[in-house]
Amino acid sequence: MKTIGMIPARMGSQRLKHKNLCELGGLPLIVLAIRKCKEAGVFDEIWVNSEHPTFRKIALQEGVQFHKRPEELANNTATSEQYVYEFLKACSCDYLFQVHTIAPLLTAKQITGFTRAMLNSDYDVFLSVVNEQIECAIGGNPINFTYDVKTNSQELIPVQKITWSITGWRASTYLSAYESKRCATYAGKVGFYTIDRASGHIIKTKADLAIAESLLALSQSEMTE
Repeated sequence: MKTIGMIPARMGSQRLKHKNLCELGGLPLIVLAIRKCKEAGVFDEIWVNSEHPTFRKIALQEGVQFHKRPEELANNTATSEQYVYEFLKACSCDYLFQVHTIAPLLTAKQITGFTRAMLNSDYDVFLSVVNEQIECAIGGNPINFTYDVKTNSQELIPVQKITWSITGWRASTYLSAYESKRCATYAGKVGFYTIDRASGHIIKTKADLAIAESLLALSQSEMTE
């Protein structure tokens, strides 16, 4: 059984320029992701998936493999379904685990736990989630509480917020769904894996990066106390 850890990293980004090269704790986000995947020790291969030669150089320097994504799959209109499918057609495996650079506080230990949990299950899709145990609504309608009674938050059913920090797919199920013109991202049996709120923090803006820096400093401070 072959497992691949795949790190997507395109150069273009709309809200935070060259996002994947931004530094956190003195290292670019792309390097942090690569090193965590290596430290996790659960992947047969680790690949950086990008259209840009800068990321090829970084991948080779860090001792992992590089997949050159077609230019048309690196623009703002290309979907994740498209580039994941293209990668799976080029790089054969049984399970693909996508680790996002923009979730830099996800730890190697969590990557290990997530990957092993999926491999020991019968899920075709495995999603990382943060449990939000607070009153939540959609379109003005309650989804985990009722207007008829005030419930203590600790008694509420948690809402599972999908973070995309790390995602797993059974390759054969994904390919079959995509080629049948069905949604491949959620094809088959779907499972959920809970991560902490910091690990689910996603960087899309400069403000998000500043929050990550504060969270990192706080965690390092707690470790030294």
